[in-house]
Amino acid sequence: MQITDIRIRVVSKESKMKAVVSVTFDDAFVVHDIKVIEGEKGLFIAMPSKKTPDGEYRDIAHPINGDMRAVLQDAILEKFQQALEEMPEDAE
Repeated sequence: MQITDIRIRVVSKESKMKAVVSVTFDDAFVVHDIKVIEGEKGLFIAMPSKKTPDGEYRDIAHPINGDMRAVLQDAILEKFQQALEEMPEDAE
């Protein structure tokens, strides 16, 4: 499976959530609402999730193993950095 497209929507430079991302695989399957989050140890991705009746959040879609998560996160964060570099200084 190959990542064939990544679309970044930068949300805010001021909040912990920096962007919302859609990733297309093999030009055939897309996952929307992946978030780029600024954590204590730097940027990471959070998979799309929904709130359960008991108030917890459960991922709707997610990588099965750490290798796939690393591939996905590296690709998304690289594209996010490119998006930031292309943004005008006064844009947010």
